[in-house]
Amino acid sequence: MSERDILFRAEALTDFASRLLEAAGAPSPKARLVAECLVDANLRGVDSHGVQLLTFYVQRLERGEVCPSADGHVVSESGGCLVYDGENGLGQVISDICCKHAVRLASERGLSMVVARESNHFGAAAFWARRISAGGLIGIVMCNASAAVPPWQGREGRLGTNPICMSVPGDEGRPWLLDMATTTVAAGKVYKAFFAGDPEIPAGWSLDASGAPTTDTKAAYNGLLMPLGGYKGSGLAMLVEILCGVLGGGAMGTEVGGVRTVGRRARNSQIFMGIDVRRFMPMDQFEQRMRRLVAEVKSAAPAQGYNEVLVAGDPEWRVEEIRRSDGIPLAEGVWEKLKEAALKLGVGLPRTAD
Repeated sequence: MSERDILFRAEALTDFASRLLEAAGAPSPKARLVAECLVDANLRGVDSHGVQLLTFYVQRLERGEVCPSADGHVVSESGGCLVYDGENGLGQVISDICCKHAVRLASERGLSMVVARESNHFGAAAFWARRISAGGLIGIVMCNASAAVPPWQGREGRLGTNPICMSVPGDEGRPWLLDMATTTVAAGKVYKAFFAGDPEIPAGWSLDASGAPTTDTKAAYNGLLMPLGGYKGSGLAMLVEILCGVLGGGAMGTEVGGVRTVGRRARNSQIFMGIDVRRFMPMDQFEQRMRRLVAEVKSAAPAQGYNEVLVAGDPEWRVEEIRRSDGIPLAEGVWEKLKEAALKLGVGLPRTAD
């Protein structure tokens, strides 16, 4: 947190985000769900998927590029497999419905896979994987995204950041939780640096519009993202694209838009998978085995410069404890954008944290 950040309580920020979305045309319950999803990311320190996205969400609603009232419909259901058409509805609304189907089918059949097409940006994948794992299931969520990533050995965007997420039921409601883009960083980290006015980003994050590596924030914002681990990142991005876009019969590759797309639908596809642990072993046995695995991993001696070994989810749980107590910091640049949107739509500003 920098001295120029502004602090907000989670509930105040959620209420503000909800009112802003309502003013842009989203029905009240749907606006609240979207707001909760975004603020949850901020609470966990994943600011790239937090309320800074409201700027883009509101613009797309105002331009009529999203249908805020849509709930979508089931296209087909066979065994544990379901295809869902989101009808261009809010990504969080479609995801909430699909998670419920994934939990239902996995509870009935042991395994489930729900593929959604014609959806929109759904926030952080972790929010949805945790919804599935809260029901005692292993939750796996993936999503395709706009073609802002060149394939390995290419210099034009053909793939998305295409995140992969898995949430495993855990003690005290804190699952082992992996949520990663198939790029070096999520696009939102570049957006955050751009909004904050940071002149440079770390090396290895981005490419400029010509495909050359860059640390210039403005060039990165208008450029491309670096695939994770070179050809391995390209392979993982295509894996997600196959499961989401190809298998679901939806948009894929350059057909997919994103939060910054202007003049057309985003057409994102997502998958929501549930694995019923109890079909393999009793839950308490599974949790004991998970504790043993985590303990073994954490028993490794820390490398130079580190005090401990962490596993997926640890940093976010720690940040959440702090932010629930002290408030959520928003960068000044992000807050200015939100204030502009609120002024335009006649939405009152939230109180800052005391």
